[in-house]
Amino acid sequence: EVQKLNQQLEEKNGEIQQMINQPPYEKEREILRLQKTLAEREKAQATSDVLCRSLTDETHQLQRKLASTAEMCQHLAKCLEEKQRKEKGNSDDQIPTERSNQLLDNETSLQALICNLQEENRMLKQKVAHV
Repeated sequence: EVQKLNQQLEEKNGEIQQMINQPPYEKEREILRLQKTLAEREKAQATSDVLCRSLTDETHQLQRKLASTAEMCQHLAKCLEEKQRKEKGNSDDQIPTERSNQLLDNETSLQALICNLQEENRMLKQKVAHV
């Protein structure tokens, strides 16, 4: 193990000597290459930071929208329940077919809206996890 480490140390020393013995223009070229690489990495990091901030802002905006939509759904569901109670209370007769179909359509649209909101919520959670 010690011999292996000594050999690696000698190789690194050889590389250092090789760099020291290089002509000045080679050193300058290497410095320029490293500076260019650094500049590219800094630019990529800046871009990444901007995208992260943008995604964070969008996530907050979508969360607020989801919360307001969920609140609206709850309100609509309460209104539908109240309407159904009133209709049942007003008449002991069977609800007309047209009225029944309308209620089913409202209920179906509410369920579809809830499904859409759940899907949007799932996607938002994925985005938040990704960010």
